[in-house]
Amino acid sequence: MTVRLVQTDAAPAAIGPYSQGTIGAGLFFSAGQIPLDPVSGEIVDGDVVAQTRCVFSNLDAVLAAAGTSWSNVLKTTVYLVDMADFPRVNEVYAEAVGSARPARSTVQVAALPRGVLVEIDLVALVGTN
Repeated sequence: MTVRLVQTDAAPAAIGPYSQGTIGAGLFFSAGQIPLDPVSGEIVDGDVVAQTRCVFSNLDAVLAAAGTSWSNVLKTTVYLVDMADFPRVNEVYAEAVGSARPARSTVQVAALPRGVLVEIDLVALVGTN
């Protein structure tokens, strides 16, 4: 089995020794996306809603670069600094995934990279369309 790295300028560059995503055995695994502007590399201004919208924009970009879409997403994991933000994040999540209903875990964490409020990663099928 070969592993293919996924990279797109439409999402933030990795801020460490990892890839935006990898593909192997018909599956795409994204790195966790945080609310970084892909052009400036800076954290987007705003509350958890604005940050979550940016995260989904970044996820859309890596899904497209992998040649897949939300209809093929199997699993997401949402990381929140404050579980009290869950209802607002969930509203953005519902808008972003549309009719797709991947399995999801949501966990509260002590901290996230660069002090952001939300991070999301996913696993999707590739080569099915």
